[in-house]
Amino acid sequence: MRPIHALAPLAPLVALALAATGCSTIGNGSSGDESTASPGGEPGRVVLVTHESFSLPKPLIKQFEQQSGYDLVVRASGDAGILTNKLVLTKGDPLGDVAFGIDNTFASRALDEGVFAPYDAPLPDGADQYRLPGDDEHDLTPIDNASVCVNVDDTWFADHHLAPPKTLDDLAAPEYQGLFVTPGAATSSPGLAFLLSTIAAYGEDGWQDYWARLMENGTKLTAGWSDAYEVDFTQGGGQGDRPIVLSYDSSPAFTVADGESSTSALLDTCFRQVEYAGVLDGAANPAGAEQLVDFLLSPEVQAALPESMYVFPVDSSVQLPKEWARFAKQPSDPFSVDPASIDEHRDEWLREWTDVTSR
Repeated sequence: MRPIHALAPLAPLVALALAATGCSTIGNGSSGDESTASPGGEPGRVVLVTHESFSLPKPLIKQFEQQSGYDLVVRASGDAGILTNKLVLTKGDPLGDVAFGIDNTFASRALDEGVFAPYDAPLPDGADQYRLPGDDEHDLTPIDNASVCVNVDDTWFADHHLAPPKTLDDLAAPEYQGLFVTPGAATSSPGLAFLLSTIAAYGEDGWQDYWARLMENGTKLTAGWSDAYEVDFTQGGGQGDRPIVLSYDSSPAFTVADGESSTSALLDTCFRQVEYAGVLDGAANPAGAEQLVDFLLSPEVQAALPESMYVFPVDSSVQLPKEWARFAKQPSDPFSVDPASIDEHRDEWLREWTDVTSR
């Protein structure tokens, strides 16, 4: 999920790729000098541990550094799952002061392991609805959100005089045989989110049969989002031949030509992901970490999120970019699974999913 600024015709897809594959710019801070210290011996830096999709405009990074007096050091690697594993393995001796990018599919594990210290950051309008259920100590602060949804190529369906699917059930219908491509749940964060959508829709004892029907209907699995969208999807910029793909609710804002989008997100198929920030327990600079969490909630950063990291702000008062307001429609009632249940059953569900999809 996340693009950069002025978008040339192909840039949105590049940006989309950066977002979903976790390959965005890192280390925006003006200093990577780990020895930096203030004259009084206090830490002169705040270290952010995050995923590879983290990206903010350099002027905003400078603004934080000027306002706080700290240099920002960014340590980024992997996706939300890898980030969570690293934070758990280094708890008590953390890799930095603050973490950003753990989402609601992995957050419970980090909480159970005691990775974070409580910090009840003042939330902007509308953000309270994104708090993590069960986080009674306010270890995590919601920063952004986006929904993983099935997308369709409206142009392809019009050319083939076929009504596009609307629901999860439709994807297993004979008229859509061989048309759907999705990243796998075991190798992709959006793929895992789609699996969770199906678990929410069909129940813990019913989703396996649904996936069996999907596979029998010719669904193609890829390792990651880029392979599915850029290679196999008919609107992905390549030579793809599948007009149904798993992507995001915001993806249609990046397939706009002549004032119209050529794709749509199926809003009855979505699973909402929320990304959080938190002060790491044992941080060398907890005061700086709290300032950075507050900064991520500032109007300036919240307004920059759509075009910097391709996500929606949690601040409901922020005005979205024009094309987002028109084409990036959010689901009103996305699927959800209790984070504690995800943490308890994630490995079991992935083993079952691998078994069903490899038959």
